[in-house]
Amino acid sequence: MKRVGILVGRENTFPAALIGNINERGQGVVTADFITLGGVRYDSPPPYDLVIDRISHEVPFYRATLKRLALEGTIIINNPFWWSADDKFFNFSLARKLGVAIPRTVLLPQKDYIKGIVSESLRNLEFPLDWQAIIDYVGLPAIMKPFDGGGWKNVSRVNTLEELITEYDQTGTLCMTLQEFVDFDQFVRCYCIGQEEVMIMAYDPRKPYLSGEQYVPNPDYLAPAMAKRVTKDVRTLCGALGYDINTVEFAIKDGVPYAIDFMNPAPDAELQSVGEFYHNWVTEAVTNMVFKRLSETADRPRYRWDAFLNPAPVRVEAVASATEQTGRTVAPKAQRAKKVATKTAKKDQAKEASG
Repeated sequence: MKRVGILVGRENTFPAALIGNINERGQGVVTADFITLGGVRYDSPPPYDLVIDRISHEVPFYRATLKRLALEGTIIINNPFWWSADDKFFNFSLARKLGVAIPRTVLLPQKDYIKGIVSESLRNLEFPLDWQAIIDYVGLPAIMKPFDGGGWKNVSRVNTLEELITEYDQTGTLCMTLQEFVDFDQFVRCYCIGQEEVMIMAYDPRKPYLSGEQYVPNPDYLAPAMAKRVTKDVRTLCGALGYDINTVEFAIKDGVPYAIDFMNPAPDAELQSVGEFYHNWVTEAVTNMVFKRLSETADRPRYRWDAFLNPAPVRVEAVASATEQTGRTVAPKAQRAKKVATKTAKKDQAKEASG
């Protein structure tokens, strides 16, 4: 029996629907439930073959646990190592090299720092910042937002240099980006599941977040050529970043889809927020991906930092389903074969020596 664990925060309808879907489809083969974690031993066998992560970016204990499970072969969606290292400014820079349209963006030094960082610690920083040069490049109005945040937290629109400096002074220790404001003609948010399945959603960011008014089911919202380009850009970005669950947002202006946010590995999927149509679609798409991932036997990339940019395939298999009743983990076939070969070689050497 394969086991799937769901790690969640405050959301309710999506995790419950996902568990129900997986259990209904996987009767006798796959079972899913909510994870319960306490003190995590460093040497205990993993209890799950696959874990869907919806909250570890907010809870360091969860993130450390998931990385440890990945080390033991559990499939983690999304990859906790890359998610830990990722940030939006890197994503914007990567997207530009991939040929995806991006608004002009500048990374800003933090306004404040943690205790222990003093003026001598910051001798490499330009001070004061050349604010005029920054806005000459980005333009006004502009959007200021954290370089690794989400959920529209700490996002502000600034219309003048004075507003920019005032807003910046309130950011504390957050590292921010300043990005060209795209006065869009259309706006879409796109689910991407398994780096392949894409759902383009008409989306209005001017409506209150989680209000239930942001998403409008409209399959004809984009012209066919624009929908094709957006779909291609979504797959390009999520494939490059390696996210199996993500959303990509585009502000479309004068026929150009500008990708403005695509680091959303735990995107909103709640029924009351995205609506029944999109909720059902993403639940089904994630369920399909779970069964696909559990059935794959192909080699997977190593969980090592260098593998993300220069992947070398090696086999990484979960062992939750291969744990004997005694609690002793069954060695992978390759390891057992290696042991047998080693013992045989030693016996042969002993015979030659005695002969």
